[in-house]
Formats: sequence, structure tokens, C-alpha cells
Amino acid sequence: MVLLAAEAPWCLSSPPVWFTVLVTVGLYVVVKSTATFLAWLHRAFLRPGRDLARRYGTWAVVTGATDGIGRAVALELARGGLHLVLVGRNPEKLARVEKEVAAAAPSCKVRSVAFDLAVTGDGARRGVARVAAAVEGRDVGVLVNNAGTTYPCAAYFHEVESPVWEAVVRVNVEAATRITRAVLPVMAARGRGAVVNVGSGSSVALPAFPLYAVYAASKAYIDLFSRSLSVEYKQYGVDVQCQIPMYVATKMSPVKGDSPFVPSPEEYAKAALRCIGYEARCVPYWRHTVQWSLASLVPDAALNHWRLQIGIRKRNEMKARLGENGSR
Repeated sequence: MVLLAAEAPWCLSSPPVWFTVLVTVGLYVVVKSTATFLAWLHRAFLRPGRDLARRYGTWAVVTGATDGIGRAVALELARGGLHLVLVGRNPEKLARVEKEVAAAAPSCKVRSVAFDLAVTGDGARRGVARVAAAVEGRDVGVLVNNAGTTYPCAAYFHEVESPVWEAVVRVNVEAATRITRAVLPVMAARGRGAVVNVGSGSSVALPAFPLYAVYAASKAYIDLFSRSLSVEYKQYGVDVQCQIPMYVATKMSPVKGDSPFVPSPEEYAKAALRCIGYEARCVPYWRHTVQWSLASLVPDAALNHWRLQIGIRKRNEMKARLGENGSR
């Protein structure tokens, strides 16, 4: 036996260094991937939503509250026991949403502020002042900056008329900043509150969003604005969050018809409210996180080419329709 061992020392020797390193790296990747997957499962399906009224305050402000995500979020907040300040540009639509809120949550108090967020100068200042007056003396706990706008159709930057891209900047950037500036200090003084800014997958999930450049850039501003304020105001008890939706079945979405990755506004709103108070940046709808993960596996150049072709096709289709209408 001693002779055999001496003749075959390899059976008692340590494995090669490269093998040990390979196994260690493999185990690390498996453990990290498993932990990431379990954390995602918890966030998407198991983590409880917060009692927003108890944690933050009994009133919520929602901009862009007359359609789509804003309307659905307002109704969901009302069902959760919060009173509402609704901000929108159309008084008739605001009145309609007030009736819907009354039917869904009879005990909910509602104040509406008719304010076109695309106005500038004195008009913008007066509108923000009306929002500030509507929340004065109230226990405002949640602000949802949902209002947003984009181009009427895909277009190269030089083709976008000045009033169009200026409105995108005013609504998506300036109005969200001004209203946050009016409400957030009140929350900080009280030592609690939550600011939710609605971003877009166009600014963070994709490397570029050609033919919608100003829109994507405005949402990139919202993303970094939110994450910076989150760091600034966490010490004052205010949670600031940027929520990142992909396509939701609203009038701003180009996706029509049924799709497993395009939720209704109501479905999205339920997921969005469950996320408030957690991460500084989040993707509320779980299927959107799947989309983002799949996109991250594709090279940037391929994604850019794909998005460019989609934009060009939409641009050409619109030009063709306009040409047909002009010839009749």
C-alpha cells in the first residue's frame, strides 16, 4: 500500500489553483444570482404595502389626475383612506374624477386645482401657488408627480416644433420641480412624507430613445432628481422615489391591444402604491422588471438600432397619414 501511494502521489495532492478559483467564482455567481432572484420575488409578490395614511399623512396630491395612471392612482389612494388634491388642466375631467372618487370612497375629501402644467412665467407661478394653497394646513403625506407629456409622434430632434419640445420640458421637468418645491418643505418640517415621481423606462432601461430625445432626457432628469432628493431628505423623514414604468395602456402608450407586458392603469396603480416608501428607484410592475432584465442582455448597439427603426417607422407612418389627409 505504501508503494502504491508513492507511485501515485497525484491522488493525495491539492487541486490546481485554477480549478479552485473557478469553483469559487461559480459558487459566488450562483449564490449572488439566487439571492437576487429571491429578493426580486419578495419585492414583486411578498413585500407588504405600507399604510400610507398612518405613515405619512392623510392627504395626497396627484398631478395629471384626470387620465391614465394619475386617475388610477388617485382612486387607489382614496380607497386606501387618503383625502385628495387633484391637479389637472381640464375642469370637466377633474369634476368627473371627483365623482368617481366619491363613488369609490364616499368618506374621501377631494379638492381640485385646475392648472395647465405646460404654461410658463406668471401662469406657472400662479398655478403652483394654487396647489400650495390647496394643501396649506392639511396633513399632506404623499405627492405623486405623475403628469407628463411627449411628442404627438416620433420625430427627429430638428423636426420637433419649438412649442412641442418646450411643453415637454415645462410639464415633465419644470412643473414637477416646482410642485415638489412647494410641497416637500412642508413634509420635511413635519418630519414625514413621500414624494413619488413617475419616470420612464425610456431613460434608464434603454441606452437611448431615438426620435423622442427630449422626452427621454426629461425623464432622465426626473430619475436623478428623485434619487438625489432621496439622499437629501431621508434624514428629515421624507421618502423620495422615482417609479419606472414601461408601457402602460394609456393614451400616451403606442402599444394597442392586449399584451402580457402592458398593464391597465388600474393594475399598474395597485403595484405602484405597494412600492411607496421603499427603494429610491423602483419598477413597480413585475413584468416590466422582466422586460428590463431581458433588455440588459442585449448589446446597446442592437437596442439602439431596434429603437431607431421603430421610431423611423412610426415617423413615416404619421407622415403618410398626414399626406393622405392633406390630399383629400
